[in-house]
Amino acid sequence: MLGAMGTSAAAQDRATSAPVCASADKAQIAALFDRWNASLATGNPDRVTANYAPDAVLLPTVTNEPRATPADIRDYFVKFLKDQPQGTIDKRFIKIGCNVAQDVGTYTFRFGSGATVKARYTYVYEWSDGQWLIAHHHSSAMPEATSR
Repeated sequence: MLGAMGTSAAAQDRATSAPVCASADKAQIAALFDRWNASLATGNPDRVTANYAPDAVLLPTVTNEPRATPADIRDYFVKFLKDQPQGTIDKRFIKIGCNVAQDVGTYTFRFGSGATVKARYTYVYEWSDGQWLIAHHHSSAMPEATSR
């Protein structure tokens, strides 16, 4: 049966049940790393963990253990923050979809001791309850020696 404007009831139902996609551009997604990095600077593991979705998975740089609960993610950052890490993006690629975005590339971490670590990263963000949260974060040290 067609409605007053010539559309079927089924088409109207599909239109109203279509997901609403959060608006985002590459600069907004890039700023999510800055938000995460700023939370590292606080030294507070709860502030860092707040960037992650409740069902997020973290594959961290300096441990072999995947972290798949907020408590496990927090535990990782309790230890990691003791070294006063701060990251700088070296190269990135951002892709944006409907309520999901990826920020993938390489970064360098500098620690309070002066040590640096170059690593590859992947952040997958999901739009949830009005904010972008990290759903998946993978970071691994570079497999090949790099010049400084």
